[in-house]
Amino acid sequence: MADDRNQDPQMDLDGLYQEDNFTDRKVGAIRRLTPVLPDASVDPARPVLFIGQAEIMTNMGPVPISFEIEGPTLGDAVKGFAPAAQAAIERTVQQIQDMRRQQASQLVVPQGPVPGITGGRGGGKIQLP
Repeated sequence: MADDRNQDPQMDLDGLYQEDNFTDRKVGAIRRLTPVLPDASVDPARPVLFIGQAEIMTNMGPVPISFEIEGPTLGDAVKGFAPAAQAAIERTVQQIQDMRRQQASQLVVPQGPVPGITGGRGGGKIQLP
């Protein structure tokens, strides 16, 4: 999908949304995406979307997360923020742990002879029979 956007920078007239931001200035923010027609009137054929935004702190600094919140109204989105954020945080933490495991499992194998191992001919501390 990202590749499609890079290939054709033309905006989609049938996929326009008006964006409104709401925050409690403590926990996070909610973006309300209201579908609109090309004349900027509300498109009643498509649902309003709510996207939650928050940050989690890691040992490498803050990591922003975004997540969709189910519900037809802003009040429903506010009530659904915590469970949706918790699920997104769990997914993000799992992804970070998976990346760490992948990095830890990558072994670096030296190419060629290892310095200091001379097969018993002196010069190194490790002697092979």
